Amino acid sequence: MIKLLAHLSYVAITTPDVDASVEFYTTHVGLTEVAREDGRVYLRCWGDYYSYSVVVVPGDEPALETMAWRTSSPEALDEAARRLEAAGVEIEWFDGYKIGRALRFVGPWGHPMTLHWDVERHQAPGHVASIYPDRPEKRSKVAGAPRQLDHVTIATSDVDGFAAWYNEVLGFRIMARTVLDEAPLSVFSVLTTNEKSHDLGVVLDGSSRAGRVNHYAFWVDTYEELLIAADTLMEHDIPIEYGPSIHGIGEQTFLYYREPSTMRIELNTGGYRNYVPDWTPNTWKPSQGSSNFYRNGAMPMSMTESFPPADGPSATEEGVPEEIRAALINPYTQHG
Repeated sequence: MIKLLAHLSYVAITTPDVDASVEFYTTHVGLTEVAREDGRVYLRCWGDYYSYSVVVVPGDEPALETMAWRTSSPEALDEAARRLEAAGVEIEWFDGYKIGRALRFVGPWGHPMTLHWDVERHQAPGHVASIYPDRPEKRSKVAGAPRQLDHVTIATSDVDGFAAWYNEVLGFRIMARTVLDEAPLSVFSVLTTNEKSHDLGVVLDGSSRAGRVNHYAFWVDTYEELLIAADTLMEHDIPIEYGPSIHGIGEQTFLYYREPSTMRIELNTGGYRNYVPDWTPNTWKPSQGSSNFYRNGAMPMSMTESFPPADGPSATEEGVPEEIRAALINPYTQHG
């Protein structure tokens, strides 16, 4: 079977105050603004090989406008289109900003996705060109600035169903899942298009609102850089929501915080690489430390919030029914 997808290439998020979000990303996260077009602001990490990896888009509330994957070839893009149409999904072809011919669609649980092959690679101007020939730009001067975009974690009403559909239709590998100790309820899963533990996470959503996102994540090279980022955030009065600690699933060290729109950002580092083509995903229990492997602190209740905010009479304010939330916020629960 042809390998369809290579890696996550960018995320586009909406915010009510574009300027405030962009200022935060450039000043406190360490991203670089590369372009503005039609109200959209394009940003990149210092280690991103392409023109951009984050797009900030005007919107009424924080949300995921799209998550984009680069395919493994032009032929893979066309094959992905055929598979999506065969699965009954409506696709739309368009010319994307510095990505050329691309397709977009909305998946069965309401999440918008973009696929593309063509890219414009980043060409650093002379004053920021790196002495490392393979490095697209000099390292950022912002303490703890991420090298590159890492993954996105969405929220859905059916974790296993979502994982199975994206595995069968687009070839994502399912790497692991978490089922509650208290009940046979799947609350988390990780999928990947490459050797990382995941570039797509899936967390349970009890709300009536489809297509929500829980967070997206950047990568820093070392544990020490993540600690420096945490220290720098605290020094500038930016609260840390969760971490630093280590996930059992994936084995990454993590740190969560929020940007001005309230959208959650993760920094992570470490973790394993898995090259096994016929990997059998393990099922974790929260008591095994799937979120905090040290098992020495509770995940804050705020981590159950996804974006946009939940609505509907069956949902709590955070979008997760009370009986599920009670299990989710115990000290050993995965939220990767």
